[in-house]
Amino acid sequence: YCSHSGDYSYKQQGMLIARSLSSSGKLWVGRSFAKKAATPAVMVNIHNTSASEDIEKHHQQKATKKLFNSKNYPGDPVNFQDVSLASYRIASGLKRTHCDFSQFLSEICDCDVYLKKDFLQFTGSFKERGGRNALLLLSAAEKKEGVVTASAGNHALALAFHGKDLGIPVTCIMPKSAPLAKVDKCRRFGANVILHGEHIGEAKEYAQTNFQDIKYINGYDDPEIIAGAGSMGIEILDQIKDVDVVLVPIGGAGLIAGVSLAIKSINADVEVIGVEPGNVASYAAAIEAGEPVNGFKTATI
Repeated sequence: YCSHSGDYSYKQQGMLIARSLSSSGKLWVGRSFAKKAATPAVMVNIHNTSASEDIEKHHQQKATKKLFNSKNYPGDPVNFQDVSLASYRIASGLKRTHCDFSQFLSEICDCDVYLKKDFLQFTGSFKERGGRNALLLLSAAEKKEGVVTASAGNHALALAFHGKDLGIPVTCIMPKSAPLAKVDKCRRFGANVILHGEHIGEAKEYAQTNFQDIKYINGYDDPEIIAGAGSMGIEILDQIKDVDVVLVPIGGAGLIAGVSLAIKSINADVEVIGVEPGNVASYAAAIEAGEPVNGFKTATI
């Protein structure tokens, strides 16, 4: 792991993957931060396979991949135009965060490593990108009625903060396990916070059942959220020239959906690699099953 506080340690297998994939050029590694000061900037956790097997698997996939062409997917709910417009739309309300060179990680990985520091957003995560974009795209009636969401923290904070800034009422349904500091901050931003459920799934069900008259904004699976998250990809390519690989953390997959769409639309030769905790590999499970797989409740840190 590597921490944005300046004190770094790392898992050898994870760094070996990064080094093997990008020894000839620049590598960007990024993660938003909101949990606490020691939240990792990048987490590469190889699960149930050796590093060499993952490297071989990656190169097999790379050899058979096709370049992205948005014209091949006319029915997609999000396209590059959506991301580009979102980037412009939210610019006045967010920070254009730094993408800084990391000397320490570059030496470990034997390539140029840059960190996209979206933990510098006011609420501490990239979630503000999609949250503000979704709020700005509401109709006048929806803005007046307000919105509801289910979130354990970062998405709720983003909507609460930008809802206050834009004068839009926000209701946050948060599971009982949500960090108290994030619950308190949401309330300080003026959000109506309701604690319900043991996990995010139960909170979401409660929100959609009891607040059917107002707009529900999903934290990762709404087109507006994905388009806003994609603005990070545009910034990365603008800030760092000749990028070879971008590593993106995966939770709900809204960030990697937006970032990969943006990056592949601008430069299809850039590789985008998703990284998720080995003990909560929900995206890998979804790919294998061909549909979303729920039920992951294990702690990742």
